[in-house]
Amino acid sequence: MEGLENGTLLPLMESFYTLQGEGYHKGRAAYFIRIAGCDIGCHWCDVKDSWNSKLHPPTNISEIVSTAKKYSDTVVITGGEPLMWNMDPLCEALHLLEIKTHIETSGAYSISGSWDWFCLSPKKNKLPLKSAYKNADELKMVIYNRDDLKFAEQQADNVNGECKLFLQPEWSRREKVMPMIVNYALENPKWKVSLQTHKYLNIP
Repeated sequence: MEGLENGTLLPLMESFYTLQGEGYHKGRAAYFIRIAGCDIGCHWCDVKDSWNSKLHPPTNISEIVSTAKKYSDTVVITGGEPLMWNMDPLCEALHLLEIKTHIETSGAYSISGSWDWFCLSPKKNKLPLKSAYKNADELKMVIYNRDDLKFAEQQADNVNGECKLFLQPEWSRREKVMPMIVNYALENPKWKVSLQTHKYLNIP
């Protein structure tokens, strides 16, 4: 479908107004747009329904943007993996309305769109491209076990010097891995701990 190819249509899974629950902008109100489609397949993913883009209707970006305008001056584009799609038209339309654009991505696909905040969350199954490391404002590493801390350090070596570094426990393992993460952050203060506070607050 032409609209999906050029970015005027996007497979919208859901959209909602809430507080950013994670990372650098935690606690900030924002309008979230979840784009379907992902081929990375993290076993701990909490939105597996987003993987198959064919299950979610192609939605005109004009509809997405007009709804976002009603709620917030900041939009967070997440997935799925949003960079599987052309983000240029969506970002252009949002910026015309002076809406800030944030993205949460694995960085495994070429960057499209213009981003006011670029949150990179690398996955072992499909590593980020060099351009993603270069553009990252925030590196968010999901920690499932001790080996993930080694992976986190490897990824931190690739980002720019201004990038904010976060370790975040995988939700289902948080009670087991949190003591390990806390100790690691105390020993390596370049890292901060991120929590999925929206789950504690019982909000989207």
